[in-house]
Amino acid sequence: MAASIRIIVLDDIAQEGLTLLEQAEDVEFDVRVKLKGDELRDALAEYDGAVCRSGVTISAESLKDNRRLKAIARAGVGTDNIDKVAATRHGIVVMNTPTGNTLSTAEHAFALMLALSRNIAPAHQSLKEGRWDRKAYMGAQLADKTLGIIGLGRIGQEFAKRALAFQMRVLGFDPLLSADQATKLGIEYIDSVKAMLPRIDYLTVHTPLNEHTRNLIDEEALGLLKPGARLINCARGGIYSEAALSKGLQSAKLAGVALDVFESEPCTDSPLFQQANVLATPHLGASTDEAQTQVAIEAVELLLNYLQKGEVRHAVNAAAIDPKTLASLRGYLDVAYRLGALLAQWQPGGASQCKLHYRGEVTKKDTRLLTAAFCAGLLEEVLDQEPNIVNAKMLLEERGIELIEESRTEMGAFSSSITAEVVSDGKSYSAAGTLFGNNMPRLVMLGDYRLESYLDGNLLVFTHEDVPGIIGAVGTIFGKHNVNIAQMAVGRAGEAPGGAAIGVLNLDDVPPQTAIDDVLQHEGIHGVQVIQLPRAGEGPAWLQT
Repeated sequence: MAASIRIIVLDDIAQEGLTLLEQAEDVEFDVRVKLKGDELRDALAEYDGAVCRSGVTISAESLKDNRRLKAIARAGVGTDNIDKVAATRHGIVVMNTPTGNTLSTAEHAFALMLALSRNIAPAHQSLKEGRWDRKAYMGAQLADKTLGIIGLGRIGQEFAKRALAFQMRVLGFDPLLSADQATKLGIEYIDSVKAMLPRIDYLTVHTPLNEHTRNLIDEEALGLLKPGARLINCARGGIYSEAALSKGLQSAKLAGVALDVFESEPCTDSPLFQQANVLATPHLGASTDEAQTQVAIEAVELLLNYLQKGEVRHAVNAAAIDPKTLASLRGYLDVAYRLGALLAQWQPGGASQCKLHYRGEVTKKDTRLLTAAFCAGLLEEVLDQEPNIVNAKMLLEERGIELIEESRTEMGAFSSSITAEVVSDGKSYSAAGTLFGNNMPRLVMLGDYRLESYLDGNLLVFTHEDVPGIIGAVGTIFGKHNVNIAQMAVGRAGEAPGGAAIGVLNLDDVPPQTAIDDVLQHEGIHGVQVIQLPRAGEGPAWLQT
């Protein structure tokens, strides 16, 4: 009699993971590695679940006409080798194992910092070459040095613990960690990367690579460092500009650079490899027996729990949500997601609490999913894994952020509205949205200001005095800089004219800094911020299915 559950293992994984499969009741599995093309597509059609690492590429073509596969578990963090849009379209849950390599990656980054400080690699090489030259390899101790950490998630926090044990002063920046939370970890919270750089002797990054972090450390950033700083990267290649690092080493601005990741991988030929004071390893952060064992066990457990019990954890898409439920909620899911993405940029960072207030007819819907959509938008640009309505609440709470939901069935100014509030270091930042028709999200409140604005594309938000001529002046400035204004909304803090006001412009393009500087020169304008949201009808894969 055939087993009711069939699982395929597409890459080599630790034996402990295979042993779990062997011991599982009513489960049959096969190890079939190095599959591609038609062979991979045909194989996937024969199984209920798949386990993989990074060796196989599961593309849309690999899943074409698949009617059986229910879940894919990635033994590791990155899921770039899996077409998640195609998987979601086929109702396939994709899960990863974000915690399995935390300690190994933190340890490797710390090992690089130690080795860089004490010239371990070149000193070892000199002995192999028959030289005994102690004076050439004078090092630096870590105690009493100042370390900067950008990204205080699981790995960043583990790195901080080790640095504190070595008597280092630790500064930290993370868009979602509050100053109070940082203090509890023994970390001095810094509210921006620029403010951190002039103070540090060492810098390590533990963030995702996205449009906000690509080339985060470039020539301009290096200029803020004091001479003799040392930089470590075990996160993602491209966060440091390799060209800038090279110049910094040549000018002696940098005392050393340690890299485990590169802008293009595999990387075997880099100008950095030929420079002194560079320590490089070939993406070994998770390459320990313990990490590989842990991710294999975790991947198999995730897959078995889903296939046998329907339990979903660490999903990177939203296939577990009933498609009918998803369809009925899509409009308000979009509103909640966009409010999260907006507040992620509107508030300065370091959230300690999030509150969701639902009012009117929307309270009759599954507001738990709407809250999860808000969390996904809030976290989207700051995590190394992809938040969605399956995993976002858990990911938020893992950062120590309190989540509160409130509902009022009576209607307000609109038949339904969602108000989101983020508390950061004792200050509250709020925004409210509603849905026009079935698919037109609108921003109806930002802070104390009531308005009616499109909630998509490039938004320019400016606070100003409620006096004549402000809007015309802004339009003239953007006209001079060839920036087209698609829509405009204004709002007052109260009912009476002449007080504080806010303007929200929808722009066809992100304005150049020179245009923003010109706007700020106007005596009646007090603040300007650009907020980038998905265009109308666009959004994450889990919202499009």
